[in-house]
Amino acid sequence: MKLSRPNPPRPESRSARRRVAARLGCVLGSSLSLALTPTTPAADFSAWQHRQELRVPTPGLIKLNLPIDTLDAARPGLEDLRMLDPEGHEVPYLLERSSRAGRVTRDAKAFKAVLETSATVLTLETGFTQSIDAITLETPAASFIKPVKIEGSQDGAKWQPLAQGLPLFRQPSGASQLQLPVPDGTWPFLRLTVDDRGSPPIPFTGAQVRTASPEAVPSEAIAIEIVERHETATQTRLLLKLGAAHLTLADLTLETVEPLFTRPVTLATRQLAENVLKEQPLTRGTLYRVAVEGQPASASLTLPVEAQLPSRELILLIANGSSPPLNISSVRATRRLTGLLLLAKLAGTHSVLTGNRLATAPRYDLAALSTNLKGVAVSPLALSAVAPNPAFHPPETLPQVQDRGTALDVPAWKYRKRVQFTGRGVQQLELDPDVLSHASPSFQDLRLMRNGQQLPYLIERTSLPRVVEPVVVPASDPKRPRISRWSLQVPRRSLPLEELRVMPRTPLFEREVVLYEETHDERGARYHRSLGQARWIRTPEQADSRLVLTLSSPPVSDRLFLETDNGDNPAIDLHGFQLSYPVTRLLFKVNDPADLFLCYGNREAAPPRYDLALVAEQFLAAERSIAKAGPEEQLKGSSWTEGRPLAGVKGILFWGVLALVVIALLVVISRLLPKGVD
Repeated sequence: MKLSRPNPPRPESRSARRRVAARLGCVLGSSLSLALTPTTPAADFSAWQHRQELRVPTPGLIKLNLPIDTLDAARPGLEDLRMLDPEGHEVPYLLERSSRAGRVTRDAKAFKAVLETSATVLTLETGFTQSIDAITLETPAASFIKPVKIEGSQDGAKWQPLAQGLPLFRQPSGASQLQLPVPDGTWPFLRLTVDDRGSPPIPFTGAQVRTASPEAVPSEAIAIEIVERHETATQTRLLLKLGAAHLTLADLTLETVEPLFTRPVTLATRQLAENVLKEQPLTRGTLYRVAVEGQPASASLTLPVEAQLPSRELILLIANGSSPPLNISSVRATRRLTGLLLLAKLAGTHSVLTGNRLATAPRYDLAALSTNLKGVAVSPLALSAVAPNPAFHPPETLPQVQDRGTALDVPAWKYRKRVQFTGRGVQQLELDPDVLSHASPSFQDLRLMRNGQQLPYLIERTSLPRVVEPVVVPASDPKRPRISRWSLQVPRRSLPLEELRVMPRTPLFEREVVLYEETHDERGARYHRSLGQARWIRTPEQADSRLVLTLSSPPVSDRLFLETDNGDNPAIDLHGFQLSYPVTRLLFKVNDPADLFLCYGNREAAPPRYDLALVAEQFLAAERSIAKAGPEEQLKGSSWTEGRPLAGVKGILFWGVLALVVIALLVVISRLLPKGVD
């Protein structure tokens, strides 16, 4: 990766650098007491996996940008980064992380909206004396798209054009663009003319003004690879791979040839929460390319991020609604730079060591100089490529993670599956419908067992869907001719289903649809349990009008019913029924190729408590092998009441008490009956 070439230092900056270097030299005298002694043997550095070289031609103050391979090899906070001089002494350093300076956003000092013949004119007093770069308008309108012209003024009387034809919109799909960019400048007054010629006027209730960044923030482009693309009826899911982990991402840009579109997007990363790896959103926004009538096309394909990434992977979710997926050719990104500043007291080859997961952050007395060193220019020196440290003793993958735990007897577990894996190291096992159906909904009863001992694991919940195609049979009741009903038979009970999709053949209709199941209450009485409902409208103009119904809760049975009231209209014709559930995985490590089993099916089990949360980052960064589960084996015979409301201990108590009551009644009746006559 090429580093950006620094600007040549100005003459006046040289004297400032000399003064800063002198002050830094004084501080270094005390800091070297923390350094490694010259007699420290190389073996002491065997815990550091990586080494880079920095060739220093002459002693002095040096500032360089850390390349992405250094950030990738080190820990996220660079706690394990060490600099050694040619004699093996530890050299104190100062890190300078570039980030966008905080910008102020507040309500406009004054705001006035005037409705004219073919436009709405918004005049506002910004209340700022510094440069501004954006305005965000506030409106309760739900669906609109309008072009906007922006003008600026110093006195509120003479106006200067700043921008023309900027799109302002909000779509039913959730996509919106209410923030308008303002060319960098100081504008006490702004006037926005909203063109109403193509659509009715909309109300505006206020505006917020944002100041511009006081200075440019250094950044560089990085490559991103699309390693997985998954399309559903309503969403595109892209798995993106960066060239390194621990990068501070500034923004993300999509490349697409689509002429016109608006899409809400979410950028997410996998993070640990309550011992479960989940997809946590980093940021949300709207990407678009629109053309308002009478104006040239306008596009915004860049999503601001400004966040540090824990791993090399990102997940981009694009909400397509009823529109076809976008044709995305590539994804680009920029990252913020991290600078390293040190005072080299010796010329020669310095070493940078990284890759020690147990190292603690060094404590140097350089923080007081951070303000003085902020303006130091980047030197043309650069680190060599990351190479193995010759003194490093390679440990096993995640050596602190043992593939055994406490002993556990599993007579109360009803099912198990043999886990099949190849090789050693971190494994990824997707939970199949058997496990999803028979395990506790919270997965607290999952246990990986080998020779009577537990194997620690992490649970990873994803947004990746798996589709289930039910067996659909018309189930309308002749006694209710207005009602259309379909029976949906799914392969397992208690699957964590989240969504139903159905395609219509009928070209025109409007219906309320209800999804429910028939189940039993605690007394055994049957009742309808609602799983979701929606209003469904189809017109001939709609290219894609499939029903997408989100379930309010997962079913407990294996038979669902979809029902609608046709009123006085003909029955609607449906096909293409699909149900889906999210993929859930187990992440674990194996060293021993001996037999391994996944046990489940104990609703009374308490959730396990493993220490893998401490190394979740390493699990995410490590290369994974795909493990598979074999056929289901039954460990404990399921009673005929399994899945019924009176199953288990409750059922035994109920029938036991009922038997005692019947016996008591028979005794009482026998005593009340008249005795027979001889």
